[in-house]
Amino acid sequence: MKQLLILTCFSLFACFAFGQQTINGKVTDAQGKAIEAVSINLKDAEGNILSFTRTNAAGVYKFSLKDQAKGLRVEASSLGYKKAGVNVTDPTKPYNLILQDNAIDLAPVTVKNRAALTVNGDTLSYKTSDFADKQDRTIGDVIKRMPGVEVAESGKISYNGKAISNLYVDGDNLLDDKYNIATKSIPQGAVDKVQVIQNDQPIKMMRKNNMSEDVALNLVIKDDAKMKVMGDALAGAGAPDKFDGNVSAMLFNKELKFVNNIKGNNIGVDPGMDVVGHNMADLMRRQENSKPANLLSTGAAGVPGLPQNRSLLNTAGLVNLNNLYKFNTDLQMRANVSYLYDERVQQYDKLSEIYLPGQTVRYTELQDNLLKPQKLQTQLNLNENSDLHYLNNTFKADYLPSQATSRIVLNGTGANQSLNQKTFDISNEFNYRKKLKSENILNLYSFLNKISQPEILSITPGLNADINNSGMPYAGLDQLLKQPAFFTNNYASMAFVKNQFSQTYKAGFSLQEQEINSQLYRIQNSGITELLSSNAVNDLNWSRTRVYAEGTYELKKDKIQGGLSLPLGYNLIKYQDGVTRLDKSMRRLFLTPSLNVKYLTGIETYLTMNYSFRNELGGINDIYRGTILRNYRSFFANNSPLSEVRTHNVGASFNFRKAMQMLFFNITGNYSDAALNTISSMSLTDNIQQSVALPLSNHIRNYGLSASSSKYLFGLSSTVNAGVSFNYSTFAQLQNGLLTPFGSRTLSYKGGIESKLTRFMTASYNLNYSVTDNKAKVSNGLENNYQQLRQQSTLSFTTLKNVYVNVSGEHLYTHQSTQPDLEYLFADLNLRYKLVKMKTDLEFGVTNLANIKTFDALILSANSFTTGSYRIPGRIAMLRARFNF
Repeated sequence: MKQLLILTCFSLFACFAFGQQTINGKVTDAQGKAIEAVSINLKDAEGNILSFTRTNAAGVYKFSLKDQAKGLRVEASSLGYKKAGVNVTDPTKPYNLILQDNAIDLAPVTVKNRAALTVNGDTLSYKTSDFADKQDRTIGDVIKRMPGVEVAESGKISYNGKAISNLYVDGDNLLDDKYNIATKSIPQGAVDKVQVIQNDQPIKMMRKNNMSEDVALNLVIKDDAKMKVMGDALAGAGAPDKFDGNVSAMLFNKELKFVNNIKGNNIGVDPGMDVVGHNMADLMRRQENSKPANLLSTGAAGVPGLPQNRSLLNTAGLVNLNNLYKFNTDLQMRANVSYLYDERVQQYDKLSEIYLPGQTVRYTELQDNLLKPQKLQTQLNLNENSDLHYLNNTFKADYLPSQATSRIVLNGTGANQSLNQKTFDISNEFNYRKKLKSENILNLYSFLNKISQPEILSITPGLNADINNSGMPYAGLDQLLKQPAFFTNNYASMAFVKNQFSQTYKAGFSLQEQEINSQLYRIQNSGITELLSSNAVNDLNWSRTRVYAEGTYELKKDKIQGGLSLPLGYNLIKYQDGVTRLDKSMRRLFLTPSLNVKYLTGIETYLTMNYSFRNELGGINDIYRGTILRNYRSFFANNSPLSEVRTHNVGASFNFRKAMQMLFFNITGNYSDAALNTISSMSLTDNIQQSVALPLSNHIRNYGLSASSSKYLFGLSSTVNAGVSFNYSTFAQLQNGLLTPFGSRTLSYKGGIESKLTRFMTASYNLNYSVTDNKAKVSNGLENNYQQLRQQSTLSFTTLKNVYVNVSGEHLYTHQSTQPDLEYLFADLNLRYKLVKMKTDLEFGVTNLANIKTFDALILSANSFTTGSYRIPGRIAMLRARFNF
């Protein structure tokens, strides 16, 4: 079957490559200069248009016809030039066209408040001034109004349904994946245009046969803003006992670019969001590195359904330094260094119920937590990017210490927790490419990573004495854990490029070495420390060696492009634990093919289809035998072979846009089927959870469909957007010895508008509504229904000269079939007076005008339901002064 699939795919590519007639040529002006974006029509003898295209940056065009035809004619037209054409007599030779200048007399046109969007090849350009408002301070305030562009609460930016891969500043990758500081700091008045770059390929030598599907944003800085250092300084004080401070400085000239920032507050704003990487999953996938995650926690719960800026009780500070220096047009060095200190308070109580056939497990919890996470992150990058050479080396060193203390009450029994974690993560990624004289490209890659992350969880006094100490009271538990890890991945590849077809062959190896060293101690009231049991120790050593080879075949025609990848990998896994007498090895040979096809259905529309098969083995966390206390009521261990997951994934999407009309639409569907050989068996009581992985085959199937659209209404100076998504998944749970299949369905809707009502007034409204149904797929099975509505609105207007008012509200409504409805209304007010000559803004703001101090939430999963009550910040009043320079 595999051979038949491979043969079929190769046959399809052969048809594309060799079964077509090609007509090509070049378009230039009278001086011989290439003309880009010229409309080219291919007509038959009757004058019917058989195909159309546009010239690229080199003035080149190309047509591909399935059938041989006679009487063909190529015609070229472009604004400002006379039309030209040529008859096709011999398809084997190029048909070059020379366009003569043609002056066009246009009638006078007056444009009033009409936003514009320009298109140049794969780049769309939004004029910042067309979408900006007087109240907008940073470029992030403007981007959210641009049709086709969506900004999530986390700051993550998407274009027509696809997350951006990078945000450039004047073409330079200053911030890598952590671009929130740019959208929050760069003044909107300093940005001339926001460009959306489709099919972004940052490596110059790869642009000729570009197969990239990435989308990037580029901020084009105004010329006058490049000549000086810009920034601002903010100082704010408020009640009760609140402060807010910020100092930013930035420069964007040809040789030196930097965005440096120091900020701190205790008003519920998380400065750590400025250093969040939005595409970390893609980075990990490229490096093929599965880093060990922290295993221990205090069991602290977040606030579901409520934005962080309304729930966070914090005192935090951040130093964020980003500097880039260009030695020349091809060589640059970048340093990104940040340090975050945070203190967070969490206070909540909740009731949890787990519904099983003939049984309901129920427990109540109260927690009062103080969390102190810190992050010191350093990244140094050297990049040389020319037409013949590419070198990129990135060194990273992260130190992430964290402390947490917690007072808990579980089913009426009180205890105290302390958790200390210290993660040190150091890595280096090297990538070198060279274009040979034959136009083939050599690529060398190496990635090294070393991690250490000791953890200590202490609980006093001891809980669940009947289970942990033969019914006798005891002083506490200490869980000690270390997870050192090493990983390297290295390969060499050669790309052979011939016209529209390229072949890449890769060979390499990776090595992963990890350990789990853990001991769970019981402390008696007498002070004696002893192992909880002989099964509470791990001394596990793990190694995975992978040798692999891969062939990738890519074809790019005028209207269709596709790629077939055939990775073949040999895996050798060994793991030993002398304490639990575990000594096993495994050898597996996997072929994991993937296929993707893109078809241009029009100049601005395309259809994509993809299929992939993945065969993945589990990791060290799947096979440790000794019991580990993960949190104060959860014990985990394993008693199964190494997990194997075989996943088939099929997807398709359709992207549509009319750039000049500023209309964007996309729809995506996908299906995945994951077959597993193990399952987590949960043993649940009112006081404790114990999990053991067991060998049992099961499937997780997921069906997804989503659509979204965005349109700019010129007459109303408004951007409207709407979307819908549907997701259905089936899976099984093993709890208290009962295997139960479940089905979970979620249907979500969203919509919004960003509008300029008048020259002095803007408004926005956003709505999100979701319905979730969970059902046990057995006779008389449990069924739950959960609905949530969230609405946000803002009204901004100018009252007097340089006096700006902003009023916003947020409404949340939650309905669960067996519980009373929950409803909240938050309101905020902000006044700003601009001292133009002093370049200073004076602000007075009040958040949470209704002074809501507790928030009740409903949490629904397959067969469990939790109600929680959380402490949140009440009303906060702030007076701020911001100086701009």
